[in-house]
Amino acid sequence: MLEANDLESGMSQGAAGNIEPVVIPESGHPIRVHDLDKEALKVLYRLRDAGFSGYLVGGGVRDLYLGKRPKDFDISTNARPGQIRKIFRNSRTIGRRFRLVQVYFRGGKIIEVSTLRSQSEFDINNADKVLPSNNTFGTLVEDAFRRDLTINSLFYEIENRTIIDYVGGVKDLDQGIVRIVGEPDRRMTRDPVRMLRAVRHAARNDFRIEPHTWKAIIDNCEKLNLCPPSRIRDELLKDLRGGSSEAWTRIVLECGIFYTLFPLYREMLTSRKSDVHKKLLLSLFGVVDRLGRESARGGLHLDIPDHFLLALLLLPWAMEKFDLLQQRQKKQAFYHLSREIRSGIDEFFTEGFSLKRMTKESMAMLLVNLATFARHHQKKNWPKWLRNKSYFDDCFRFYSLLAEAQGHHMTDDKLFAGPPPGDSGDNYFISDQKNGNGRSRGRRGTRPAFTNRKQGVFGLRNK
Repeated sequence: MLEANDLESGMSQGAAGNIEPVVIPESGHPIRVHDLDKEALKVLYRLRDAGFSGYLVGGGVRDLYLGKRPKDFDISTNARPGQIRKIFRNSRTIGRRFRLVQVYFRGGKIIEVSTLRSQSEFDINNADKVLPSNNTFGTLVEDAFRRDLTINSLFYEIENRTIIDYVGGVKDLDQGIVRIVGEPDRRMTRDPVRMLRAVRHAARNDFRIEPHTWKAIIDNCEKLNLCPPSRIRDELLKDLRGGSSEAWTRIVLECGIFYTLFPLYREMLTSRKSDVHKKLLLSLFGVVDRLGRESARGGLHLDIPDHFLLALLLLPWAMEKFDLLQQRQKKQAFYHLSREIRSGIDEFFTEGFSLKRMTKESMAMLLVNLATFARHHQKKNWPKWLRNKSYFDDCFRFYSLLAEAQGHHMTDDKLFAGPPPGDSGDNYFISDQKNGNGRSRGRRGTRPAFTNRKQGVFGLRNK
C-alpha cells in the first residue's frame, strides 16, 4: 500500500497499477453483509452474476465502519454505463461529462452506480489549474487515488466480504483523522471544494484534521472564490443540514473559510464584541443540531427550509447592523427598513451564492418582523391581526430558534417536522415534456413508473 501523502504528482497511471492494497478480511472489520441496504445488495449480486465486479464505495463504507447507518449506498463497478443499463432495466443514465446510472426501486429508493474512474488529474502538468470534470474510466486503484479523503476511498466487496484499502483509510478511521488523498496543496488547488468536505467530515465524526491538510486549508481557503457559486451554495446547505452545523461553524471560523465565504463578518468577529457574536452564531446552529437529534429520536424528519438556514447565518450580522430587535417602524418606515435589509442580504451573500430572488425576499421577511415577534413573545400575547398574517407561522418558527439560542425557551421540534424524504403515497412519475410538435414524449428519459396502489397505474392492475 502507498501512503496517501506519498503520491507524487508525476506518478503515471501505469505505476498506480503496481500498488498493492491492504485487504482486510471480515474478521478484521465490523461491516457485515446484513448491514447493507437490501436494494444495494441486489445491485451488487446482479453485477456479479453478469460477470462484473461491484463494490460498495465512499461514504457507505465509512459510515458502516463507524457503526452509522449510511444515507446513501453508492456502488462502483468495472461495467460501463451502457452495460449497466442492459443489466438494470429499471434505471436511467444521468450526467453529461461523466455518466452515472441510477437504479430505481419501489418506494422511491435510488441506488447510484458509477463506473470506476481514473486519476487523470495527476497527469495534468499545470499544478495551479482548477481541475475540470473527470470523464475517464479507470481501475480500482486509480479510482481510490482520485477521491478526496482517505476515509472515503475504501471499497467493500461482497464476494469475500473484505475491505480493500489503497490509501490508509482504515487506519485513519481507527485514529479519527481526516486526511486528503495525495499532496494537500495540489489537490485543493485542483478542487477547492475539497476543503469543505474535509471540514464536513471532521465536524460530523468529531475527527481531527491531519496537520498537512489543515495547513493547506488555511493557505488555500481564498481559492473557494474560484468555484461555481451554485456548487458552494449546495455544499454550504449540505453542511448546515448535516446535524453538526455548530461544530462545522466552529471549525470554519478557526481555519478562515468562514471569512472567505462571508467577508462582512471579518471585522465584526474580530472586534471587542466578537465573543458575543460568535456565541450567538454557534448557539443558533446548536439549536438546529438539537432539533435534528430530537426529530430523529421521535422518528420524524427535520425540515428546516433553506432560507431559514441562510437567515440564521447572517442573523448576528443583521442584528448588529440594523438593530433588529429594537425596531418599531410602521407603514412607510417599515417598508424602507425591509428594503434596507433586502439590500443587506445582497451585500452579505453577493452574487457568489447564486440565490434566487424569492429566497432573498423570504429571508428579508423573517428578519424585518423579528422585533414584532420578540415584543409579543415577551408580553405572551399573539393578537388576532398578527396570527392572521400569511407570514405568521414562518416568522414564529424563526423567532423560536433565536429565542432558544438566547436562552429563553426550548423550540418545539414538531414545528419543523416533515415527512421522511421520499415518503409519499404513490411512486410513479409522468413526464409532461413535449416535443417540437407539441406532442408528449411519453415516459422516455424519466424515472421508471411504480405504484403502491392495489388497482395499479395507467389502468393496469398489479398481479
